[in-house]
Amino acid sequence: MNTRTQSLIGIARRAGKIASGDAQIEAMVKKRKGFLLIIAEDAHGAQKKYTLWANDIKLPVYVTGTKLELGRSIGLSPRSAVLILDQGFAKAILLARS
Repeated sequence: MNTRTQSLIGIARRAGKIASGDAQIEAMVKKRKGFLLIIAEDAHGAQKKYTLWANDIKLPVYVTGTKLELGRSIGLSPRSAVLILDQGFAKAILLARS
């Protein structure tokens, strides 16, 4: 995961525009909220589970980094997945992923 992506995820968290953790992500996906689902490369169980849900509602999925990197970028413990709840942040992260 590049530093630009990490900083954008961190800014989104400080703005209150993310959901992290299994329960929060599941609730938001079921409500069809969210614009980008970011999943850690080393979270194979989460990749299977969340990718199926995301495909059902046509939610873009971005697999990058490790659980530790994803957690560190939002200032919390290691995370398997983070859901971006703002369209602007989602577009910026997708553009920064190269």
